[in-house]
Amino acid sequence: MTYQEIIQALTKNKSIIIKVTLLSTLFIFLLLFLVYPYTYRSPASILPPEVSPQFGGLGGLLGAQELSSLFPAAQTKANPQLYAQIILSRSAAEYVVKKHSLKSYFNTGNIYEAAEKLLKKTNTEINKEGILFVSVDLNTGLFPLFTSEKDSVKKLAAELSNSLIEALDIINKEKLTSRAGRAREYIETQLVNIRARMDSVEHALVEFQKIHKTISLPEQLTASIEAAAKLKSEIVKTEIELALLKPNLREDNRVIQQLNKKLNELNEQYQKMELSNPDYFLAFGNVPELGRELADLLREVKIQNEVYMLLQQQYYKEKIQENRDIPTVEVLDEAIPPLKPSSPRLIVNTILGGIFSFLLIAVLVLLKEKKSNIGS
Repeated sequence: MTYQEIIQALTKNKSIIIKVTLLSTLFIFLLLFLVYPYTYRSPASILPPEVSPQFGGLGGLLGAQELSSLFPAAQTKANPQLYAQIILSRSAAEYVVKKHSLKSYFNTGNIYEAAEKLLKKTNTEINKEGILFVSVDLNTGLFPLFTSEKDSVKKLAAELSNSLIEALDIINKEKLTSRAGRAREYIETQLVNIRARMDSVEHALVEFQKIHKTISLPEQLTASIEAAAKLKSEIVKTEIELALLKPNLREDNRVIQQLNKKLNELNEQYQKMELSNPDYFLAFGNVPELGRELADLLREVKIQNEVYMLLQQQYYKEKIQENRDIPTVEVLDEAIPPLKPSSPRLIVNTILGGIFSFLLIAVLVLLKEKKSNIGS
């Protein structure tokens, strides 16, 4: 058919087309308004947590610039994509299912199926400012206007959104262990061991002094003992740094290699202090036997005290840093029961349905006209 023939056919049957289109549009409107289930969505939003890039604990001993490239937690802002993935995890969904007893709501036999259905209805969105929006789409049954179901669905949609954020906060605190937390636990163990060794050597020193009374040591030897204690505490500090970093870094990492080199140099210096070596004030090997025994005890007491003071200071630094390292979820807006359904969009869907009805009727009219023209 030509363009003119199409216009003529439509004009000839315009009354039928208009009537059927209006009736179809009215039917679609009533279907959406009275019969079709309503979908309610109640979004909640959270801010990306701020994380300090500075290190007050053992991380700071290596330099914040170095460690910031090694540990994701050292970035200025936590990645909201990570939070979105946690919210969409089975762990978060199972928490919400258990809290709200959703097995019966989703008509499933076990918690895993209910969690899967919940995740299909969960939406996450991140805007350009990094704010994360979380929502759950819940549907009413048919004929929503004639039931009291709407209010309960609105309320549940808001509660589920808020509960997903609650699940995120719990998982974030329980499973994302902070670096400072691991350091604090490790130092805590070392403190107990050092304290036991310190008590042991102090007791041995007291017993030695009871038996042999006071023995004076040369001033030069006392200075060597002080130097050895400081050197040993530096060795222990370096060993702790390595113990904390090795689980997360490969052996060929530049930081690990630098620390191993530093540790080897420190151990070499410490070994020289125990041997006859003219480079130092007085080698412990040149001290008479009784004086050497006292020097060894005094040196060990001094070393254990130096190490213990270092670890104790570091322990409290890590304890403070631990509270900063684990970002908690900051809620910007809690979800509230929505005033309007998110679906169906009554006006837009009705208009689209009317346009589709008009096109369908027009095509049927044109096909009828074409068939009648062929027959004639």
